[in-house]
Amino acid sequence: MAAVKAYLLTEGGDQIKCLFNPAELTISKSNSWQGGEAKGKNAPELRFQAGQSATMSMSLMFDTTREGTPVTEHTDKLLKLMKVNPALAGADPSRNKARPPWVEFHWGDTKSFKCIVERVQIRFTYFASSGKPLRCKADLTMKQWKDEDQLPLQNPTSSTPTLHTVHQLRPGETLDRVAAAHYGDATRWRQIAEANGILDPLMLPKGKQLAIPEQGTRRRDGGYA
Repeated sequence: MAAVKAYLLTEGGDQIKCLFNPAELTISKSNSWQGGEAKGKNAPELRFQAGQSATMSMSLMFDTTREGTPVTEHTDKLLKLMKVNPALAGADPSRNKARPPWVEFHWGDTKSFKCIVERVQIRFTYFASSGKPLRCKADLTMKQWKDEDQLPLQNPTSSTPTLHTVHQLRPGETLDRVAAAHYGDATRWRQIAEANGILDPLMLPKGKQLAIPEQGTRRRDGGYA
């Protein structure tokens, strides 16, 4: 099965495609708690104050040596995410009110929360004899745009924070066979159907990529959690 390429989806609907998928994603989330003095105790009781914005960071590689085109064709799109766009919602030129766009990171069935690009660092590592940059590494740090009750990284089909296995249907393949292959239990085909919004298991599009939910624990009634 061909690898699924990751991309950044901008607020305006444009896609910034990753030439190479990131090797790692780092997600950080913290809360603010405070405690007063606790005379005669080892520690005070903490009181919750507020949640802090989640952050996500990654490193992306861009290489255009094969095409011979400047790699800045890709990096300029990243830098543009740091620029104010007066055409976005909430902008008011008369009050000098505007902001850069939010973005979402997508990789197959997985997407991130909406976030703004807080920091971009680009390091060019290879040049043509003419000085044209052909290869670089871009480090991105992104911060959660607002509270949307969404976990930092989730599967949009199932709304769970776990990454799912991706299965590409072969000609003549059925959901019960897919369930048997991944779970060892053909009767769990319904779990795959629900995760992918399939209403008729007999009408499967050829070559469709299916998200296979991680195996849950078996309940006493024989179902799965």
